[in-house]
Amino acid sequence: MNKSSLKRVVVTGMGVVAPNATNLADFYNALKTGKSGLRYDQQLADLQFGCHVSGTPQLTEEQVADYFTPLQLRGLKATGLVYGVIAGKDAFRDAGLEIAGKENALADFGIIMGTGQSGGEKFREAIHLIDDGRVRRLGSTSVIQTMTSGISAWLSGELGAGNLVTSNSSACCTGTEAFIMGYERIAYGKAKQMLVGSTSDSGPYIWGGFDAMRILPTSYNDQPENASRPFSNDAAGFIPGSGAGAIVLEELESALERGATIYGEVIGGALNSGGHRADGSMTAPNGTAVQRCIKQALSDAKIEENDVQAINGHVTATGKDAYEVANWVKALELKESKPYLNSFKSSIGHCLAAAGSIELVGSLLQLKYQEVFANQNITDLHPEIKELYDLDKIPTATVSTNIDVLIKASFGFGDVNAAVVLKRYD
Repeated sequence: MNKSSLKRVVVTGMGVVAPNATNLADFYNALKTGKSGLRYDQQLADLQFGCHVSGTPQLTEEQVADYFTPLQLRGLKATGLVYGVIAGKDAFRDAGLEIAGKENALADFGIIMGTGQSGGEKFREAIHLIDDGRVRRLGSTSVIQTMTSGISAWLSGELGAGNLVTSNSSACCTGTEAFIMGYERIAYGKAKQMLVGSTSDSGPYIWGGFDAMRILPTSYNDQPENASRPFSNDAAGFIPGSGAGAIVLEELESALERGATIYGEVIGGALNSGGHRADGSMTAPNGTAVQRCIKQALSDAKIEENDVQAINGHVTATGKDAYEVANWVKALELKESKPYLNSFKSSIGHCLAAAGSIELVGSLLQLKYQEVFANQNITDLHPEIKELYDLDKIPTATVSTNIDVLIKASFGFGDVNAAVVLKRYD
């Protein structure tokens, strides 16, 4: 299908549960002011993790009770499901959509909410109960808490989605991939609204493997807010985080008919893999594929490299930060003039499967309010990044500026890549 014949797609609703805020307004203020959501985690210390810092959303029992009935909360241990339901229902409400009636589902509304691992705590409980011969103590919700599609299925029942309802799983790319999948479904006329995003559980049973790989920092246990240091010469590893981001994508014509708030327009995107070839592997990105994904996103959006004013990178505070920046420079053919570049991981950590969706919410807030949020904890730019980029374009304070086009990318475990091009809507 010719690009000109595709439906235009905009963002009309957002919801977020993040380590530094658990609603959209507070999340905007937290990113704008640099408020950190990284804290000392006693549970990790007690379990003898090397890293004792995490980014865990601070939800109260009262907040959770606003989204779940007492019956639903009975035996509910899947934190990712809790985060995803709250973020999803908030995004739906923010978009001004109405829940389906009892008889008919919303035929033009679908859901793609992804996750990496679901229900770690529930799995732990299940293993002990089954091994003890008490399988019937598992409860009736153990399946929905532990299946990957549980989050989308739960939200579908709450909201009445009658279009495509599914869940994807693609490591750190999950949320950005879901966003692109939802965008394409609307662009090709197969839905009018899609609730997209991703969620990730909290806790040691999700984060333990990364601590075992020794890619989490161990020298900042007494300085949790300083532990995540993207772009910095002393970056020592990523801080494990969790939460959920949810976004309502909508056909422009439908949004205008409803008089909906529009945060921005989606004008293109791309997904690919490096196939573990050349310098790519299960844990390392193939640079050629990363560059190809960025270029494919620009081509899909029908824009040139110099049209981009801001980049929200993946940039995890590891030894690969400089390599990612180098790939951005090559893909966008950057010379003298460079777009602003930031990463939210300095204040929220790496939220794993939820990273892309939470960071997309932040990116759309930047586009809506014409600001580039600050990068925290840069002692001194990594020397390789200094050679590639200007310090003033990797801001350490929030900058008010003109952003017409912003590109957001995620690069995931397994050598997978996703890039989205967003545009200010006039």
